[in-house]
Amino acid sequence: MDTDPDSPVNKPRLGSSFPSGRFMMNSRKKIPKLDDVRSNGWLEAMISSSPPRKRLVKDFNVEIAPEDDFAQRAWMLKYPSAITSFSHIAAQAKDKKIAMFLDYDGTLSPIVDDPDRALMSDAMRAAVKDVAKYFPTAIISGRSRDKVYELVGLTELYYAGSHGMDIMTPANVNGSPEDTNSDQQGEEVNLFQPAKEFIPVIEEVYRSLVELTKGIKGAKVENHKFCASVHYRNVDEKDWPLVAQRVHDHLKQYPRLRLTHGRKVLEVRPVIEWNKGKAVEFLLESLGLSNNDDFLPIFIGDDKTDEDAFKVLREKKQGFGILVSSVPKESNAFYSLRDPSEVKKFLKTLVKWRKMEEDSTGH
Repeated sequence: MDTDPDSPVNKPRLGSSFPSGRFMMNSRKKIPKLDDVRSNGWLEAMISSSPPRKRLVKDFNVEIAPEDDFAQRAWMLKYPSAITSFSHIAAQAKDKKIAMFLDYDGTLSPIVDDPDRALMSDAMRAAVKDVAKYFPTAIISGRSRDKVYELVGLTELYYAGSHGMDIMTPANVNGSPEDTNSDQQGEEVNLFQPAKEFIPVIEEVYRSLVELTKGIKGAKVENHKFCASVHYRNVDEKDWPLVAQRVHDHLKQYPRLRLTHGRKVLEVRPVIEWNKGKAVEFLLESLGLSNNDDFLPIFIGDDKTDEDAFKVLREKKQGFGILVSSVPKESNAFYSLRDPSEVKKFLKTLVKWRKMEEDSTGH
């Protein structure tokens, strides 16, 4: 791979709507060795954010988790199942308005090797559709808003893409929209895009990272409009330091961009005070629920980026997060679910409970 600072991948993309110099700084520093990503913790972070898959016991065709049983039980005491604890959740939700927030990958769809094949089932789509009949429901994903809208395909939901940096709400909803536009059905919608000015530089970085990683087998780069992601799920683990180093080195030229990590993915995001937690706060304000004690927001997600939303709900002491995970890990969530199948079961249970509540009160 050519690492010459004057090579095409390091030059600003022509035709940007503003000078790349606002986001990029030239550097003639010698490119560090691969040991840098080890010493600065990035390799360790990549490994820790990539929990091992379950092992299959061939003789009995039974899956067992690699973690210690005692640790698993202790973790479940701290983050009890949202299904077995549903009576407690129902007690909290009684006589309150629920607002539902959902991540997509790993929550509504399984985690798969190819992100393009992370499709939600028809049964899950039906469950989410039923939830939206009773509660305002939003999808907040790291994917681009257009992509997650395409994958979910439900017009009655609110959508926030790029970790909440691209929010779409119906035009009749309150809030502070930056723009009014039309959705795929021609309906008027409000758009709130706090990182709008970063679109050209994200495109520029995306193109560069495609070039920088194309020689690494299994690496995949995606452009989510307001952020870019480098997937290493299908990369041989011995090449993970190479992925991290090339991404890390290239971003040194962009002081207004930062690098974060999720489940086997490195994410390039603008350096702004905005995340999924901020998106939840914005949507609650748009719904008129931000200062209302009679509401109960619930956020269900599986990724590290969802922790910002869990933290907001915990600090507000209103509502709670539900972590989707089959392995123990620390979280700001209150409850847990093992996988998307349990998410579907929880959503269906919630709808059934609300129907019974309405029938009992005659509403």
